[in-house]
Amino acid sequence: MAEYKIKDLEVLTGIKAHTIRIWEKRYNLISPERTDTLIRTYTDEDLTNLLGVALLNKNGIKISKIADMGKEQISKKVWDLKFSKTENSSQEKLILALIELDEELFRNTLHNLIESVGLEETFSSHLIPFLDRIGIMWIVGTIHTAQEHFISNLIRQKVIAEIDKLKVPSKDTQPVMLYLPEHEWHEISLLYYQFMLRSNGVNTVYLGQSLPYDSLLLTIQKLKPRALVTSWLTAVDEKYMMNYFKQLSNDTTGIEIYAGGYQVNKCFDLISDWAREIKEAKNLTEMVESIK
Repeated sequence: MAEYKIKDLEVLTGIKAHTIRIWEKRYNLISPERTDTLIRTYTDEDLTNLLGVALLNKNGIKISKIADMGKEQISKKVWDLKFSKTENSSQEKLILALIELDEELFRNTLHNLIESVGLEETFSSHLIPFLDRIGIMWIVGTIHTAQEHFISNLIRQKVIAEIDKLKVPSKDTQPVMLYLPEHEWHEISLLYYQFMLRSNGVNTVYLGQSLPYDSLLLTIQKLKPRALVTSWLTAVDEKYMMNYFKQLSNDTTGIEIYAGGYQVNKCFDLISDWAREIKEAKNLTEMVESIK
């Protein structure tokens, strides 16, 4: 069973710690345990209850009225809202789906968001904040590997499905090649780069996860791309990263290299001589199209 501090709940629910304390004292909505040093600790059940209360509150039900409801009534109203199309409750729904490993809730929430605002807005305004929260949950040890894989694979499937709906671009121009280096398996960002480029008519070749360096060079020789796009999320030695991009630049003279992801953004100064930084996916097409 996971154990949360009040600061964890603040990050995961978006509800200020001060407000959570008031809801505890005034309305008895959750009842935390306390350590020997009187620090509040919360369980998965507390987090789920709080997310349910936040869902109801965001949808116009006053906190005093929620406090007067029985658990059954709260559960019924939360259930009704889980599968509604309300965009403003997406974060609570996505976190609930993660905690409960609820594929239907996650798929419905994602589908409704994409239908409402499109994949680009869904990714930038909803999925990225959600993935940031997952990162925090991972750091504090409140989710396990299976939960992270469960959600990541559902997002991956959805982005691939949206890519499949797009027209295959013309091959009149040199392609942009997308790949992950040999140590890297986290491809959601790279898939999103693929979606952004394809949706803007850019000719792309997607090579996927953990591509051996020799295979990358052979494919470059065969296809002669105008640019390479990669993403680094997994922690690596900074010297290794620097040497990798230096070698890649030497081996691919004249080909632009674009790199994004947490590890790249964290220490881009180390590789800035050999690559261009992807800060926001929405700017990637413009960057690539600027190549002469």
